[in-house]
Amino acid sequence: MTFHLWFLLMLYQGFTIQHRLIGKFAAWTVFFLEIVYGITLILGLLSLKSPQDPINDPIFSILELLIILIAPLMVISMVAVHAYAIPEVKVYSLTALVLMILLAGITSSVHFVILTVSRQIQDAGLPGMPLFFSFKWPSVTYALDILAWDWFFALSMFFAAPVFRRGRLERMVQILMIVSGVLSLAGLIGVPLENMQVRMLGVLGYVGIASVVFLLLGMVFEHTEHQN
Repeated sequence: MTFHLWFLLMLYQGFTIQHRLIGKFAAWTVFFLEIVYGITLILGLLSLKSPQDPINDPIFSILELLIILIAPLMVISMVAVHAYAIPEVKVYSLTALVLMILLAGITSSVHFVILTVSRQIQDAGLPGMPLFFSFKWPSVTYALDILAWDWFFALSMFFAAPVFRRGRLERMVQILMIVSGVLSLAGLIGVPLENMQVRMLGVLGYVGIASVVFLLLGMVFEHTEHQN
């Protein structure tokens, strides 16, 4: 065994074939679903008469379903990232994984409730229910979703970035993770301004840039498989 192969085996110790396969599948599926989400969102926005109007069905329900599908796949991708990380940076990858789990738990709960029972609850006519269950600012569900994507997703990207620092492809992943995190974090500006149009900066981060991040993640895992 050459020194180069021995070094690679030591470098990726613990990153098994199962990690590679499930990591590639999850990352590339996230990329595909994010592209579908982005296209659907653009179509929904173009259908509005005013930027302040909410997106209507069936586009709104499709977006909700896509988020429920994307969130757990992001967690699975981050599991693979943690396995891929060398020992010196596993504290960062583990933190990124925990933050992504928090994101998935919050956003999946929010969008499942909105998709299944929010309309029935609001139609019941109970006072104050739109402030809890409508996906229109201000509401509790909307605030929770902002917490998930503009905060926990951003932090997850920041903590995952140090894992990728070997070679041009990994450095590109690192840079785009930081850019995705910064833009997602910038979406929080819309909260004190009470302007959800500003929050589109966050959407650009966790949909637009993030889709490329997960595409490249799958390529990193694929490249690693060919090296071992």
